[in-house]
Amino acid sequence: MFLTLNGQTIHAATGAVPLANRSEPLVVLVHGAGMDRTVWSHQTRFLAHHGFRALAVDLPGHGRSDGPPLTSIEDLALWVAALAEYFDQPLHLVGHSMGALIALHAAGHHQESVASLGLLGVAVAMPVHPELLAAAQDNDPKAAALMASWGLGSLQHVGENPTPGLSMVGGGQALIESSPPGVLATDLATCSVYDQAVMAAENTQCPVTMFLGSGDKMTPRRAAQPLIDSFVTKPAVNDIADCGHMMMMEKPNEIRQGLLAHLNQML
Repeated sequence: MFLTLNGQTIHAATGAVPLANRSEPLVVLVHGAGMDRTVWSHQTRFLAHHGFRALAVDLPGHGRSDGPPLTSIEDLALWVAALAEYFDQPLHLVGHSMGALIALHAAGHHQESVASLGLLGVAVAMPVHPELLAAAQDNDPKAAALMASWGLGSLQHVGENPTPGLSMVGGGQALIESSPPGVLATDLATCSVYDQAVMAAENTQCPVTMFLGSGDKMTPRRAAQPLIDSFVTKPAVNDIADCGHMMMMEKPNEIRQGLLAHLNQML
């Protein structure tokens, strides 16, 4: 579907189930750096058929949404708050990586806009390796290759994929390469400088569930612990075994079921 937000056309997937004339809770899924709504394909349709309205958005400048991309987590969280205002209701936010920081900041600083949080592949800080940032700034294809390599767990490097016959490493690299020039560099720089995760967690009042991959090299479990400790109300933490950073793609069923359990608590 397409909608107009802040004067720009925004695209989102709804799991092939229209949002109109439905009153179920609205779940908004927010992708990470250099990606788009398609990373949530395993979850969007599932949630749309299990008692929720699902909206996997293309952030500004990503996928089929108008650009340019926004350049700070704070501005992206404001964009999420505007989306809540557009639908005239608080959102159940699910974010991955950069999307998790956006969702977290929205919950901490725009509390009326967020009903609950599902955070995947998140850490108290997300510094970007200089080699990756330099490649992205140069629009070097090496950046996509590094992202796919570091972002996926060890099993995906030997061919495991929930969709038989497809290469997850190759597919992930192709997705990142499809983003417009400069988008990945902007996103990585945005993540790298964000330093307000602890404050946002301390201010968060809604229920929180976190999903952390045992083999995540980009946001390892130890980097998430200070964030876990910062929430006033202890979040539920799902440790996903044999999984890297791209857990909604690597372990789609575990994420589907975990999100459903998280969301059903709010009903």
